[in-house]
Amino acid sequence: MFSRTLLTRTALTLVMLVIGGLGGALAAALGLPMPWMLGSLGMTALSVAFLQDTILADYTFPSDLRALFVALIGVMIGTQVQPQLFRDLSALPITGTALLIFVFLAHGGNTLIFRKLGGFDRATAFYSGTPGGLMESIALGEGAGADVRLLTLQQFLRIILVVTLIPTALSIYAGEPVGSSAGMAPGGTDPVGLVNLVLIVAAAITGLYVARFIHLPASQIIGPLLLSAAITLSGSVDLHLPFWLIAMAQSVVGVGLGMRFRGITLRLISRSIGLSLVSVLYMLGVGAGLSLVLWQITGLDFLQLLLSFAPGGVTEMSLIALSLSVNPALVSLHHVVRILMTVGALIVSARAFGLTKR
Repeated sequence: MFSRTLLTRTALTLVMLVIGGLGGALAAALGLPMPWMLGSLGMTALSVAFLQDTILADYTFPSDLRALFVALIGVMIGTQVQPQLFRDLSALPITGTALLIFVFLAHGGNTLIFRKLGGFDRATAFYSGTPGGLMESIALGEGAGADVRLLTLQQFLRIILVVTLIPTALSIYAGEPVGSSAGMAPGGTDPVGLVNLVLIVAAAITGLYVARFIHLPASQIIGPLLLSAAITLSGSVDLHLPFWLIAMAQSVVGVGLGMRFRGITLRLISRSIGLSLVSVLYMLGVGAGLSLVLWQITGLDFLQLLLSFAPGGVTEMSLIALSLSVNPALVSLHHVVRILMTVGALIVSARAFGLTKR
């Protein structure tokens, strides 16, 4: 029974990966932005909508597989680290202060949006409004008596809308789709030998498990990023990833996001999508305003700052930064800081407003 169940789950995983890959290929052929991630996400979500009550009823996409490919993305970002990063880090106290302001403005505004426009109860509005910390918000919200289904959907839609709207808007602005292979990694189309491929995977796995062992935040991406950055800066090994591996990693991330649509009805989405759009546009507006100010103060690239303040997931926003060749390591660092600040502020403010575990 165990082996048959394992075989079935493996087969379903392969099927979902193929479906996601086809979605990515189709999106790339159509010239859509971030095609391998967004195309994979869309095709997977569509499949889940039709199959969630049949063959996908008891299926969960393997978290270890997603973690491995997120780790590969971390390696990919680490290979882009240049000595200039350390100069840019001098602005971190200023940008970090602005991030803290962003967290409070975003959370406060979102809570009002969900409370006044959406009619959510206090706990659901409060925990739905956090600009990060998805798992922490869901866990704390459940303990405080929030509507977990609505809370989960709003947090999920936040990430989906951000990673969809930003590449689309930038593509419209630039007049061409962002996320092409040209922007993903220098030399990404060059052939990569077996030895280098083994080193890439070894760096991903080693960085992942060391980061988990020392409880590093966002360990799936930050551990491999730091390890590959150290290797890259040492000049000892060239760890550039081939395009097919980059596309595969994005596709796996897309499948993982698309699988989150399981259990979500069209009626629930139609009720929540408008509120999420208002919330995301509000947060992007706040982030853009702060980015304009910081651009004048620090001299950092405006697009880099905008991506650092966009309230998407660490992995997804790092991929977008990578595709635009916009210092993905610095963007990743800011998102880790944002999430840590969000979780800390969430715990403190929840106690202040009497929204702790019942």
